[in-house]
Amino acid sequence: MKLLKLIFSIVILIACLTLNINAQDWPQYLGPERNSTSPQEGILLNWSEGGPEVLWVVDVGIGYGGPVIKDGKIYLLDRNDEVGDNMRCFDLYSGKELWNFTYDAPGSVLFPGSRSVPTVYDNYVYSCGPYGDLYCIDINTHKPVWNKNVWTDFGGGDIPTWAISQCPLVYGDLIILASQAPEAGVVAYDRLTGNLKWKTPPLGAVGYVSPALVKINDEDHVVMVTASDRRGGEMGKVVGMNPLTGEILWEYDNWNCHIPVPGAVDAGDNKVLITGGYELGATMIKVVKHANGEFDTEEIFTTEEFGGHTKPPILFDGYFYSQYGTNSRRDGLVCMSMDGQIMWKTKRDPIFNKGSMILADGLILATDGSNSLYLIEPDPSAFKPLASAELLASSVISEEESIESRVGSASQNWAPIALADGKLLIRNQNMMLCVKVAE
Repeated sequence: MKLLKLIFSIVILIACLTLNINAQDWPQYLGPERNSTSPQEGILLNWSEGGPEVLWVVDVGIGYGGPVIKDGKIYLLDRNDEVGDNMRCFDLYSGKELWNFTYDAPGSVLFPGSRSVPTVYDNYVYSCGPYGDLYCIDINTHKPVWNKNVWTDFGGGDIPTWAISQCPLVYGDLIILASQAPEAGVVAYDRLTGNLKWKTPPLGAVGYVSPALVKINDEDHVVMVTASDRRGGEMGKVVGMNPLTGEILWEYDNWNCHIPVPGAVDAGDNKVLITGGYELGATMIKVVKHANGEFDTEEIFTTEEFGGHTKPPILFDGYFYSQYGTNSRRDGLVCMSMDGQIMWKTKRDPIFNKGSMILADGLILATDGSNSLYLIEPDPSAFKPLASAELLASSVISEEESIESRVGSASQNWAPIALADGKLLIRNQNMMLCVKVAE
């Protein structure tokens, strides 16, 4: 009898573990570990002529904010610039909208609409709108628990050129974001009450980077990247801090990118890769901890041949993969070694420009920033596409068109994608698709 009970318990445990693996959530920006990597297995290798099955489509407003997924529900911070922000909740399996919560925050910037990716944790979803409105919303009552403004609460005046694009980071009992206002660089709140727990001094010029988490000597450091002065003045910074206190532990002050967007990438072995667009490339630094407990940084290399305009690279088997399309550079998908050697570039054949990528089951699912979804085998020897399909609205944009004429083009799927339970979520400027990519 005891043996039967033991066998039964083991079977239940295995079933629970299997269910957990097959239904992994995508609860925050860049996924469970905030590194564009999913535990999803069973990625479909053979697509039909029309591409993988589209399970459903819903209408969304214009913008660049991506969805998150938890327990079979999708959370998306949508936006109507004339009214404000709208937290929307959908059913993952049907696309049915379950509830929404809106608040007033009118206004618009060039390339208007939504900006950021929410974070869902326990019974709450956290989001930060383009005008700095940070909300904690109860996912059961659909009501706000608390709200702050990460910009105006710390002396912010006119909104930054491209608005505020913070993707909240949960660390224990804290919610961490970059204010980048005159009175605070990075701030942390109690995630249940909204009480301010710590703030750093201003760290540098305003950019559009969300804080990242990296391991330094097996300890967690929050890493923030700031902007350089486009007029040739002060360089940007890469700053590491204690996530519990905000204490600044180390600083690298020679980062050259005046509009940084991607966050720092943990490259392992106390190394941190920083990428940017605008033809300014990437820098690898190493953080060194001395016997007295203090830290220094060493620059390993800087290159203009590898970068990322809107999202950080994927690291797989010692190589980085990134979409490097900027205002005047079209390097496409680029592969770079750990020591900065460029292995290959797709350039315009095929072109990848501000799309999004997820590593799953040893493969890369990538949108190209325009119309297509690709399945790619990551390999430093060559670009190896396994399948592709045009799934989104076709709208050809010529290189000669002005920036203004491209604003809100339906073909811009620049938002981060999300993957859970074999379902890939992609949004462009008017719709969000749910695509079956795994069994």
